[in-house]
Order: sequence, then C-alpha cells, then structure tokens
Amino acid sequence: MPMTPRRRVLLAATIPLVLVSTGCSYLSGGGSAADPGSADCKAFSDWQGHDGKTVEIYASIRDEEGERMQEAWQKFSDCTGITIKYEGSAEFEAQIQVRVDGGNAPDIAFFPQPGLLERFAAAGDAKPLPDTVRKRAEDGYPKDWLSYATHDGEMYGTPLGANVKSLVWYSPKLFAEEGYEVPKTWDALIKLSDSMADTDVKPWCAGIESGEATGWPATDWVENVMLRENGPEVYDQWVAHEIPFDDPKVEKALDRVDGIWRNPDYVNAGFGDVKSIVTTSSQDAGLPVAEQKCGMHLMGTFYAANWSEDTEIAEDGDVFAFNLPPIDESVGTPVLGGGEFTAAFAERPEVVAVQEYLATVDYADRRAQAGSWFSAHQDLDLKALKNPNDRLAAELLRDPDTVFRWDGADIMPAAVGSGTFWKGMTNWLNGDDTGEVLTYVEKSWPE
Repeated sequence: MPMTPRRRVLLAATIPLVLVSTGCSYLSGGGSAADPGSADCKAFSDWQGHDGKTVEIYASIRDEEGERMQEAWQKFSDCTGITIKYEGSAEFEAQIQVRVDGGNAPDIAFFPQPGLLERFAAAGDAKPLPDTVRKRAEDGYPKDWLSYATHDGEMYGTPLGANVKSLVWYSPKLFAEEGYEVPKTWDALIKLSDSMADTDVKPWCAGIESGEATGWPATDWVENVMLRENGPEVYDQWVAHEIPFDDPKVEKALDRVDGIWRNPDYVNAGFGDVKSIVTTSSQDAGLPVAEQKCGMHLMGTFYAANWSEDTEIAEDGDVFAFNLPPIDESVGTPVLGGGEFTAAFAERPEVVAVQEYLATVDYADRRAQAGSWFSAHQDLDLKALKNPNDRLAAELLRDPDTVFRWDGADIMPAAVGSGTFWKGMTNWLNGDDTGEVLTYVEKSWPE
C-alpha cells in the first residue's frame, strides 16, 4: 500500500526541494558539507570516503512525509559527502516497472509491496543484499519481517518504516459530547454506527482515490475483516492462494464490509454518497473526523501526517484511534500492518553505504524524531515517538503475544495485489456485484 499522505502544512525545511511534477514528485539533493572528522560526524564514520558520489532513491513517499524522511538522512549525507537525490511519486507502482524496463532503474527503491519487490527479485533486476547490509537487517529486525523480502533463500530488502493498518480514527471530543464509547466488539461497533446514523454526523468517511493506486484503502477493509473472521491461518491461505479468491469465506468478509461501505446511512460523511468514496482522495478522506463532521475513519498510523499541525493527537485530544474490534472472540484482535522495504538495483559502494545506513537504528531514531513515523526495529527508541498512536503501534509490534499479519494485497502477486484487487474494489464501490468482483480477481491470479 502506498504511503502518500497529503501535505497539509508547510514546514520549515532544512533541505532543498525542487518540484519536478506538481503534487506528485520531489527531487532532493544534499545539504551543506560537514567536517567528516568532527564529533558530529562520528556516528557516520563507517560510511565515509564517498565524497562527490550521488545515489538516486525512488519511492511513493512524498509531501510532508517525504520531507521528514529526507531530513532524517541529511546528516548522513553531509558527513559522508554522498548526495542523495530523492524522487517521490504517486505513480511509483506503475512507473518503477517502466523505469527498470527502460534501463533507467533508480539506485534504490522503497517498496511498500513485498509482492512487487519479489517480481524484480525473480526477474534478476533487484540485487541481493550485500553481507554488510544483510547483517545490519538481521541484527535489527524480527525474522518474520525479513521473510517478506526473501526470495529463493536470498534477502533482497531491508525494512524501513512500519505501520499498523487496523486503526479507526475518531474525535474524542465528539464521542464525549454525544456520550459514545469506544467499541470493544464488532457488534458494539455496528451499534455505535447505527446511533451516529440517527444524527447529523454520519458514522463513516472514506476515500480510495490515489492516482494509479486507486482502490487500495478498500482492500485494507477486506483484509482486516478476513483476519478477524477467520484467523491468521486462513488469512495466510487466502494471501498465498491456497484457497481461491472467490472462496465463500472471502465473500462473507466482503459482505460484512458491504454493511458499512455500501450502506448509504453510514457513508460518506463530509463528501457525499457511496459512489463519492471512489472520487474522494485517500489523503483527504479522514479530515472530516477532526472537524467533527464524520464519526470514524479506518486508516493506518501513517494518516497522522495528514492532520494539521495544530491538531492534538491524544486520547482526550482532537483525534485519536482505536484498534478495529474483534469479530470472533476465539480469534481475538490481530494487528494488520505493513511498511516499506529498501531494495537496490545497483551495487556501487556508495549505494551499499546508503542502504546499510537506512537499516540502522540511528536512521530509525532520527526519522522517528522527525515525527509521524515508527519502525519495527527492535532497538528503536520509543521515547522518540511524539505521537501516542505511534508509541502504541510500536509497542504492539514488539509484543511477543501480538498476532501480526502483513497487508495481504502487498504480498499477493503484484498483478493482483496492486492490480485487479484494487480495480475490483473500485468496481465494487461503483456498483458491481460482490460475487462478480471476487471472480474477476480470482481469474486474474497468475498461473
């Protein structure tokens, strides 16, 4: 799933940004050179000796989130002499293949879909991790995370950011004023939705428009419900196509989603009717929550970057979030999530240096301090997480009792996970029959 929150607030940035494609792409270079022998540069001594070299990174991360990311590696760039040229694009999922096929692959790309990364690994385009990079990854990240970037026994990517995608954002102020309570079960969630539907504030707001990635927020709903209705074992079977995409279990899950997303009494708060979900951008979709014009919005932790700078994210603040409640008590409340993996298409020493640094806790801590971000790095300083939702999510990922599963669409073959699944859900919101959509996706699964 692409991480592309819309920039809502201008931040004073310490790095230069040059707009190369309005609203879609940014190109960043290096900052001021630093004295490599200074105390400030000691933490980067392992990667020095590359003065004047340039490394190009391409990803879907842009706007405010992209600026914060670049701020986090700026000191590394200053102290090593490596200029990092970063381009963030809303069309990453489609354009990365075009660039690789055209002989214009970036040095490094950040993949939000392990399935898409695997396609380049299988084709021999992505490079296996050098030993030094692999060791950094193995020392810092859980084995299950590393398994998502492994193909035929070779590791091709290192984890970067993480997110939890089971969160329901809401306004604590609205809940307090109306006497609503955070639901602990699915039945309570529906009862709360019914209560809101009887007021001037509809219970749910949503949007799936995201350029060539249009449709992905709808797939998150299906995955969350599949995981909660059937448990992790059946979920894994579905993602691996050990049960068909149009299995009755999947149809049941989508019917449950139908009760919310295609219910005109429930949606689309602040935007219009059911079909407005298709034309509402994923970046804007949850904003009515902070304005108390929408009751709830299901979206990952990364959505925190979309709230305005003066929005207080707290249990008694302007916005907060709760984990989507369980459906089956025997399954409990699992956590759905995702993130990005760094993968290289070049093996030059400066490229290896950048990829190795991005796998370190130093980078993770610096990025966390910049705000609205966390990772699954086992040594991440939780005190650096300013957002209480991020702290909660990071603690969930570290908890050995947490049942965690990666976003299924990101693991499925790219033709399905970032192709027919997205398109099928878009068609579904435009009125296509549930069975018809599931059969369409099933028939598209590669042999």
